[in-house]
Amino acid sequence: MLSKRVLVLISCLAGVAGLGVSSIGAAPARAETAASSSAPAELEELRLAAGQGDATAQFDLGVMYANGRGVARNDGEAVRYFRLAAEQGHAAAQSYLGFMYAEGRGVAQNDGEAARYTRLAADQGDVDAQYALSEMYAEGRGVAQNFGEAVRYLRLAADQGDVYAQRVLGDIYENGRGVAQNGGEAVRYYRLAADQGNAEAQDHLGWMYAEGIVGVAQNDGEAVRYYRLAAEQGHMWAQYNLAGMYVDGRGVAQNDGEAARYYRLAAEQGVADAQGKLAGMYEDGRGVVQSDSEAYFWLSLAASKRPDYTDDRDLAGSRLNPTEIANVQARVAAWKAKK
Repeated sequence: MLSKRVLVLISCLAGVAGLGVSSIGAAPARAETAASSSAPAELEELRLAAGQGDATAQFDLGVMYANGRGVARNDGEAVRYFRLAAEQGHAAAQSYLGFMYAEGRGVAQNDGEAARYTRLAADQGDVDAQYALSEMYAEGRGVAQNFGEAVRYLRLAADQGDVYAQRVLGDIYENGRGVAQNGGEAVRYYRLAADQGNAEAQDHLGWMYAEGIVGVAQNDGEAVRYYRLAAEQGHMWAQYNLAGMYVDGRGVAQNDGEAARYYRLAAEQGVADAQGKLAGMYEDGRGVVQSDSEAYFWLSLAASKRPDYTDDRDLAGSRLNPTEIANVQARVAAWKAKK
């Protein structure tokens, strides 16, 4: 998984707002706004404020130089301004400076310095620094590996509403990684992340409710609800799982048409089992118009990833003539070329 700090910086570099990932994101967004409308006079005013010791102006200039917004990109200048602000206790600047050390941008790569600046920000309550420092402790980068500290900083970030930290803590408590296994805490953190729209947490909660494990009572209705939330965000496994609920009529009225629709969504994202299930529906004409060609097409795709689908593919192909097989194989080749 990408570092949270990396995700934040990517959002700045791409000029994407509203990812909902941080307090760090607020200050860069402000700097980008200034840069995007930066007349020379406004830029000079920002430099003047930075030269007079204004930590926010120093940080904003650092972001502008790091991103190449309103000025030519210059990592050395970015580091210089981040350091000026960081030395005044500016938490976001400390976190960004930690990132620059971690990546070796504008300075020699140094995990120890990365951890030092990240800790300064984390201990001021900077949520992204807390998440990043938890990764450093988990991996032993710049600090001695310490899963207890990793969980402590992760929990600090989660308790501030960090959705990624909540999702990871759900997994940690579910599997007892660095903490005592605790189904109730696992569900609590998964639900916090799911309620913020995290599709992975939604899909996982759906599975937990479908199976009635890890601290929840079995409930098909709740399983379908969480699967649907994730599926509507394009989560391929949630689409696959929701299709299965429609096939079996679990938590919803049985509906082969809806099952085929969700299998198709997952199949189009490359889920081999969804491709195989959709092929079976075409073979039987359940929820779709019966078509041996479509069955052969989807089984060909599934078999290209999963050899256990090879026999089913060959059986489907035995029901087609050579021209039909050639046409399907051309479709398969075109599909793979696009992917």
